[in-house]
Amino acid sequence: MSKRAVLEVIALDVEDAVAAQAGGADRLELVTDMAADGLTPSVAAFAGIRAAVDIDLRVMLRLADGFAAGDVERLTAVAGELREAGADQFVLGFLDSDGGVDLAAVERVVGVLDGCAWTFHRAIDRAADREALRKQLADLPGLDTYLTAGSAAGVDDGLPTLVAEAGRRGEPGYDQTVLVGGGLRLDHVPALRAAGIDAFHIGGAARPDGWTGPVSAKSVAHWRTLLDDRPVA
Repeated sequence: MSKRAVLEVIALDVEDAVAAQAGGADRLELVTDMAADGLTPSVAAFAGIRAAVDIDLRVMLRLADGFAAGDVERLTAVAGELREAGADQFVLGFLDSDGGVDLAAVERVVGVLDGCAWTFHRAIDRAADREALRKQLADLPGLDTYLTAGSAAGVDDGLPTLVAEAGRRGEPGYDQTVLVGGGLRLDHVPALRAAGIDAFHIGGAARPDGWTGPVSAKSVAHWRTLLDDRPVA
């Protein structure tokens, strides 16, 4: 039997979180302000969602639009506050002005996470050299996932890269889970599963009314059913 696929859903608030869990999500990515592609939620928002659901939560650490780290002191302080509130999984990723990984900023933030699991997000899709980035980050504690579409333009363009990277698992820098997100559609899934990819991230696809509306448990359940390769009712 194939491994159950991981389904991660973006949640902005308690309503989203409850609906995503009801639909069969395995994990939530917690953010605020999707107009800026997802920023760090407040400690109060995290606490409310943590009290409402019992699935895993990965909290975004990103204070402004773009992929520069910005105020690293503030970023580490916010990360520490979230840790004190009980957050134990995170999402982050920073690039320098040349498109290389901002290793100093990443290391500073990871240093306050106490070994917690974390995802390097789609900054990898904007990196000048994906392979170099992976190798530079390979030994950082807690890094277990890359959220990627394979291309800054989305999964349509990035599918060959995703398949190729999945095939390199076991090589230095390629041990982390490939979590596919960014323009992901259900018709992409068969080729991704055939390549051994078993983690999927959705945002707008879980919201029939777009980002102005909440997560739909029914939409999440539709993804869950098809990822589990069960007949759709």
